Amino acid sequence: MQPRNMSMSGVVDLAAVKAAGEAKQKAEQARAEAARTGRAPASGARLVFDVDEAGFQQDVLQRSTEVPVVIDFWAEWCEPCKQLGPLLERLAGEYAGKFVLAKIDVDANQMLFQQFGVQGIPAVFAVVAGQPIPLFQGAAPESQIRQVLDQLVQAAEQQFGIVGAPLDPQDAGAAEQEAEAPAPAGPYDALLEAANQALDSGDLGGAVQAYKNVLNDDPANPEAKLGLAQAELLRRVQDLDPQAVRKEAAESPADVQAQIRAADLDLVGGHVEDAFGRLVDVVKRTAGDDREAARLRLLELFEVIGAEDPRVTAARTALARVLF
Repeated sequence: MQPRNMSMSGVVDLAAVKAAGEAKQKAEQARAEAARTGRAPASGARLVFDVDEAGFQQDVLQRSTEVPVVIDFWAEWCEPCKQLGPLLERLAGEYAGKFVLAKIDVDANQMLFQQFGVQGIPAVFAVVAGQPIPLFQGAAPESQIRQVLDQLVQAAEQQFGIVGAPLDPQDAGAAEQEAEAPAPAGPYDALLEAANQALDSGDLGGAVQAYKNVLNDDPANPEAKLGLAQAELLRRVQDLDPQAVRKEAAESPADVQAQIRAADLDLVGGHVEDAFGRLVDVVKRTAGDDREAARLRLLELFEVIGAEDPRVTAARTALARVLF
């Protein structure tokens, strides 16, 4: 039987979780300010960028694990492209980091043009978690484009937990300098500190309730959301018999709930890749409610580890491959 006083030592660093949560909160505030003022955030210059074959891996595929990347295939001689391109650029600013726009000149990048199977331009694709998704071809009306972009953003968040664009290196450096200076206490700092202490001491019920108290007043609080995910994970496994759970999972590979319980134990034990791989495999070979249960648990475990962790990035890509 697992001891009641469990810890996430070796799996989750609460200080790192807090830092990541604060960064995410700043990004959300920047997007809200951009939406209010109608201007792109400070890192808006990176919301639209040119891509060539040499930079495609890093600029598109790797970045797509953090934010949906919309690709605009265009050419200088294409008149409809001259109408669609500025519209997409303006929408990238308005969406304020919910997607980024990569512009590919087909004349200079014939290999990419062929690999995507583009039949004519302008053509617009998206890449989410490394997977290409055709969006539309031709100069579509703005209302239709907005609808497509809304669906893309929603799907990226709901299916893969991918939200928001990362900061530019310049912005990251400024954020790092800000972090070195003592920050004023926030309205929930005392409550969050008490919740973290409860989590560390093994008072899982108290930790869950403390994080929920913060979320009742501030539903988007990133540290409370991540802390709650950790506390709920530990509470799920505290009364499990690890040997019995692993035996059941090994003997009943088709039992989705058994695999989910085993994945929880994998994560608490520090076997992060095993936990993610187990659930990706369940998603791959199931359908309907079983597949959805495994996918949602995988997203919950992503929250426990943190979006910036490379293991989460790799698992998101693997999830995309089995879903599409």
